[in-house]
Amino acid sequence: MENLLADFAVVSGRIVTIIPLLLVCTLFMGKRSVGELPVFDYLIMITLASVTGADIADPTVPHIHTAYAIVAIAFFQRFWTYLTLRYKQFGKRVTFAPTIVMVHGKFIPKNIRHIHYTLDNIIGMLREKDVFHHDSIHYAIIEANGRLSILKNENGQPERLSYPLIVDGELDQSTTKKFHIDELQLMTMLKKQNIRSLKDIFYADLDHYGRLTVTKQNGELTLHTFEH
Repeated sequence: MENLLADFAVVSGRIVTIIPLLLVCTLFMGKRSVGELPVFDYLIMITLASVTGADIADPTVPHIHTAYAIVAIAFFQRFWTYLTLRYKQFGKRVTFAPTIVMVHGKFIPKNIRHIHYTLDNIIGMLREKDVFHHDSIHYAIIEANGRLSILKNENGQPERLSYPLIVDGELDQSTTKKFHIDELQLMTMLKKQNIRSLKDIFYADLDHYGRLTVTKQNGELTLHTFEH
């Protein structure tokens, strides 16, 4: 009996040490590692899956220990939920908060980098929402579960298809070929707007009307008409 209680103590110690460690690592890796689940529920699910999987795959694992671990994890999850609801500051520190990534059609570079997303991630998620031109966006928010929510402008303007021209300081060659853009001509136009280098640009896109929308690395948005 004493050995069994000692084993239970060992399992309890593993649960209360390994899950916070996994939580810290997952928060460090960013929202992309979480997917659709809130971060702590995600950790609970993979922990339960690991415990159950080990019990099924390895007959030498005492079954009673697995049963106890599952029950203990369930109680630990309920206790953790109580703490996050009871103490709001604690809840904010151990989970992700919604992150605004666009305002009035303008990307927020600092916020996008902070959550370890790329422009390709954001643009792809916008296309999944049937958004093909970014000036139709009033707000775009990455939620705590990693999903994108958008609020469109209510100005009745039709959607315009745009193409990425500059992504984080790099020229998109497919767009330059499509629109027959001369890089020297592009740089001349940008220098007139006090943009000395492509590295100063976080994102720029071009539509069929020749309208160039530029988001600088500091988040400043500028609009231009590109003649070619």
